[in-house]
Amino acid sequence: MREAGDPPSVDARLAVRLGLLRTEHGWSLDELSRRTGVSRSTLSRLERGELSPTTTVLGQLCAVYGLTMSHLLMEVEAEPPQLVPAARQRVWRDERSGFVRRSVSPPHAGLRAEIVEGTLDADADISYENAPVPGVEQHIWVLEGTVEITVDETVYTVREGDCLRFRLRGPSHFRCPGPQRVRYALTIVLP
Repeated sequence: MREAGDPPSVDARLAVRLGLLRTEHGWSLDELSRRTGVSRSTLSRLERGELSPTTTVLGQLCAVYGLTMSHLLMEVEAEPPQLVPAARQRVWRDERSGFVRRSVSPPHAGLRAEIVEGTLDADADISYENAPVPGVEQHIWVLEGTVEITVDETVYTVREGDCLRFRLRGPSHFRCPGPQRVRYALTIVLP
């Protein structure tokens, strides 16, 4: 429960930012729904803070707005410090998909790269319909487990210790085949 004087939660700030992005683009909820394939009622509930977005929905919104997910989440956080202690790294969970995202080195003004730690439960998968920023460079280093990543219609099996690197221009898909969860470090470099 939030007390008086406490800053709004990340979800509450995200709801406000999503509404502002839509109005900045001059789009109605119907138009945004048409562009993303997300229902108007879901979009409305997201903007009112009644619903937390799933990874897939957030990915669809980021693609339409031309933002990486990290950049959008950075916009709703205070300016990050140069030193980011583990206890202060923002964590976002999508319980439905079994995805947990830790912003290890959040985006920062003047810097093009960031580091994210991702974990996917066994048998979990996430699809992104489009690159949030076409040509964004990604390096994925698997720390534990195995993940199957589809990029440009090619499926890569990336095992513990392996690193997959590419420029993302279209859809991508992450799947954890199990039997254990996968934990990986993702470095994102804007073009």
